[in-house]
Amino acid sequence: MTNTTNTTTTKTAKTAKTTKTAKHTTRTTRPARPLAHLEVLISGASVAGPALALWLSRYGARVTVVEKAPALREGGFAVDFRGHAHRTVLKRMGIWDEVHRRQTHMGRQIVVDADDKETVDLPAFLMSGDVEIFRGELSKILYERTRDQVSYVFGDSVASLSEAPGDTGGVDVTFERGAPRRFDLVVGADGLHSHTRRLAFGDESQYLRFLGHYVAGFSMPNHLGLDRTARIHSEPGRMIDLCNYDGDPQRAGVGFVFRSEQLHYDRHDVAQQKRILAEKYAGMRWRHAPMALKALEEADDLYFDAIAQIHVDRLSKGRVVLLGDAGYGATMGGIGTGTALVCAYILAGELALARGDHRTAFAAYEAEVRDYAKGCQKTSGNAGPFLAPPTEKKIRSRDRAYRMLSSRFLAGFFKRLTEKAANGIDLKEYAIDETDKNEATDENAASEDTAYEAPVPSPNRQP
Repeated sequence: MTNTTNTTTTKTAKTAKTTKTAKHTTRTTRPARPLAHLEVLISGASVAGPALALWLSRYGARVTVVEKAPALREGGFAVDFRGHAHRTVLKRMGIWDEVHRRQTHMGRQIVVDADDKETVDLPAFLMSGDVEIFRGELSKILYERTRDQVSYVFGDSVASLSEAPGDTGGVDVTFERGAPRRFDLVVGADGLHSHTRRLAFGDESQYLRFLGHYVAGFSMPNHLGLDRTARIHSEPGRMIDLCNYDGDPQRAGVGFVFRSEQLHYDRHDVAQQKRILAEKYAGMRWRHAPMALKALEEADDLYFDAIAQIHVDRLSKGRVVLLGDAGYGATMGGIGTGTALVCAYILAGELALARGDHRTAFAAYEAEVRDYAKGCQKTSGNAGPFLAPPTEKKIRSRDRAYRMLSSRFLAGFFKRLTEKAANGIDLKEYAIDETDKNEATDENAASEDTAYEAPVPSPNRQP
């Protein structure tokens, strides 16, 4: 294995002294840098993995992140954050301001008929949460904040896991390319189709619940001159949108959502996936659909997946634990990125409280996040039928709902509704010693006393 960075830091230990309670926040004390004795492997360098690495390294752990891709994955869907819990964790991580600096500034999204006539205008406040950012940009922020304290290994992946016996054992890990190593703990943060979960918990078929729809997306030339806006068209059982999230005059995005029985295809066969899309969208009446299908032929960045959820009986097995989409994921509509950041904060905090005792920490982590993660995941269940209603009547009903929710009169109600799941947890405040505070560049991230107050996805974004 070739390390891009292999730097650990050692700082003076201090002791947390106080316990306080604030709205939505429970203060918890712990010894300073309690994880200095731990060596942790995280599989996955998208968002959940680097977020956990940030916290674990602050608590003193030696962290390695292994990623199958040869480099950080750029671009990707836009993701949003909304509500008190998301905001609190972003501030404590010290990245709230940076996320705002790199946000999409996405504007209105417009539902159109087959002739491209506007039927519903969806304002930005309805669709993009408190702040919205491309997944690739968020991943870059987290990598930049952790690369000097964390060892990142790109172009490799876990091949096997074997837990050594005894309380002082560990997990023996072999890699596809690198030399075998032993780690105290292994974290599967490698997405909905987690390889780590398969190795430790069993085949994906036991845990993946198909929701009757598929989603796809790719980039294409910006022929319509879109500028931070989207045009969305639905026909029974299928939907297509053309969008521009970043103001690039040359580039646009295409999103597909369609209803289907479960398909059997090779996840790595892009040509086969293109043929599926061409077949499913043949004869679509929208005037811009042929242009999008022509661009599909040339696309080199196609994303294609089932709209599905992951349901596991437990989040840990021995010294292996699941985080983010690997443990409670949803393809879209489940505020998965915000959930992953909140749960990474909790997993690291519980490990710190337990001074690295994985049995105690993993049990506490699961107790803290299970209901919260399930509540967030539940919001994804209607994403497919809402975006691609099965009948013309249901399309009209969906559009009426859009019109009502986009009115200023109902804006506050809709905001509270969309934030309900995201806010469905009372966050502990895991105390950080003075040395650790200096690592958080946002001064709000270092506050130990303040509870922060927070003032339907499209296929090219995933909250």
